[in-house]
Amino acid sequence: MKKVTEESSHYRHLEKMTTRQLITNINREDKTIPLVIEQILDDIIPLIDVIVNKMKKGGRLFYIGAGTSGRLGILDASECPPTFGVPDDWVIGLIAGGDRAIRKAIEFAEDDEALAWKDLGEYGVDRHDVVIGIAASGTTPYVIGGLRDARRYGLTTGCITCNPGAPVISQADHPIVAVVGPEFVTGSTRMKAGTAQKLILNMISTSVMIKLGRVMDNKMVDMQLTNNKLVDRGTKMIVARYDLGYDEAKALLLKHGSVRGVILHLA
Repeated sequence: MKKVTEESSHYRHLEKMTTRQLITNINREDKTIPLVIEQILDDIIPLIDVIVNKMKKGGRLFYIGAGTSGRLGILDASECPPTFGVPDDWVIGLIAGGDRAIRKAIEFAEDDEALAWKDLGEYGVDRHDVVIGIAASGTTPYVIGGLRDARRYGLTTGCITCNPGAPVISQADHPIVAVVGPEFVTGSTRMKAGTAQKLILNMISTSVMIKLGRVMDNKMVDMQLTNNKLVDRGTKMIVARYDLGYDEAKALLLKHGSVRGVILHLA
């Protein structure tokens, strides 16, 4: 299998570049990513739709990955509750090596093909759940084994990878392949590949939550009021919708716990 993610950078002698040259060239490479994703939108749509269908029936969305890919899954999952007001167990990110691997690399954890299914098993997964494997190279044993076992037990699977023909693709019912090409620093998939994965994860989770009714118009009406900035944002939403005074709107927001709660109260 040809690993595009491991191909040599288009640039040479990075250590001789000025700061301006470094960031200009990194930016030049980064600008290609949305254009690549634009070409595979039709591959992302059916995965989003099946997640929505499964979650309406009580299913959950799991991300599994290692290293940067695993961390990106955890990031996306952890942002769903505060942004959309959903329970912590609706979207779950798992990383090879466990929570300790979020900050520090755990040696050889990603090489265990049986580990992901063991991690998923702690959540009592079933046929209503969807598992998305995130692997820039598409060769990570933790991800491949996890998707293989998930499929074996009837779960719907998807993957996000950046290598065409990667082994992980054969284990995914809904493969997403974003071929962003060689990295600026050869093999450093935390760069373009990681950015592509982040953009795709944003698309998936945001679209799923919108289709599950967690957004009204274009507003995060279910966001958790975990800090003063979000209380202020929610208050201003209510002021704009009902032409109330700021203090009155804030009092209603704090009383009912969310913008949606105020809307339902005033309906």
